[in-house]
Amino acid sequence: MKTLTALTAALALSAGAALADNPVVLKAVGTWSSLTNYQKHEGPFFNERLAEASGGQIVGEIQSQSGLGLKGFEIMRLVKNGVFDFAFGLPGYVAAENAIFEGADLSSVTQDIETQRKVADAYFPTLEEAFAKYYNAKLLMLYPFPSQTLWCNAEVNGIQDLKGKKIRVYATTLGDFVEGAGGTSVTVPFSEVIPALEKGVVDCGITGTMSAYTANWQQVATHAYTLRVGWGLAFGAMNMDKWNSLSPDQQALMQSEIAALNERMWAETATEDGIAISCITGGDCAIGEKGGMKLVEPSAEDLAIRDKIAADVVLARWAERCGEDCAENWNNTVGKVLGMTAKAN
Repeated sequence: MKTLTALTAALALSAGAALADNPVVLKAVGTWSSLTNYQKHEGPFFNERLAEASGGQIVGEIQSQSGLGLKGFEIMRLVKNGVFDFAFGLPGYVAAENAIFEGADLSSVTQDIETQRKVADAYFPTLEEAFAKYYNAKLLMLYPFPSQTLWCNAEVNGIQDLKGKKIRVYATTLGDFVEGAGGTSVTVPFSEVIPALEKGVVDCGITGTMSAYTANWQQVATHAYTLRVGWGLAFGAMNMDKWNSLSPDQQALMQSEIAALNERMWAETATEDGIAISCITGGDCAIGEKGGMKLVEPSAEDLAIRDKIAADVVLARWAERCGEDCAENWNNTVGKVLGMTAKAN
């Protein structure tokens, strides 16, 4: 059965890589099929690149979590149980297991992608240990989605207007920001946000810039409030037993290829904010139809309020959830990059 599966995957390779005897087959689950990360990177890497780079010794087959009908929260449990060998996903979706997984993408603390890269690098060893401990998985990469901002079907012209609003979040740390701003956080899976906005279940939703555009949030939302409240930092992790079954040469190949994939994804994501915001607000758009949302950029006062929420609410609540040792580790890694301190109130 495994050989048949491998053969099927190999035959699908556009480059026609030759199939080795008894190839290693890696069953993977990706993120959302409508987004760039899956379409241009996660999918081609498993469906094509691995077989090409390994001379057919390693054959990947991947499906998106959206195509499989998964919500994202269950992905690492499926990897731990061996249903998948490899997963791409968001640490915020697996943080229910332990708050330590939130530490590289705490809401509103990082405002540019260059700093976010430094944060990811600083926290990688901590997450590597946590993935091994809680999910029997080897963390191989951390990569970003475009910046996470707010998309509302209500009048929002600044951070003060978030008071009293019901706002969709997908991670506890985003809920901390929303509540710090005086709103109510509501957890809604990505695939269910549009009807939630239409029916008034939520007034706003938080997601990435390109995610909002490609999912057509502009059809139901009116205001694009581009306050950066996160990055949707994502991971690539592999079942540890499967990893250990690879030969040293195969492991070295995987690490080299994934490192190159990681670089491509960071570079592309850095360009997507501007493109998506222009498209969704009626500006120049070479990738599809223009939207008509009102662009609302944060004022200096908004940014000052956001910084206070980050320090007094987001970091303080997370430090309490994660514990003293966890917070101390963050302060010695990410905290040094940002010049911030996580301390429970």
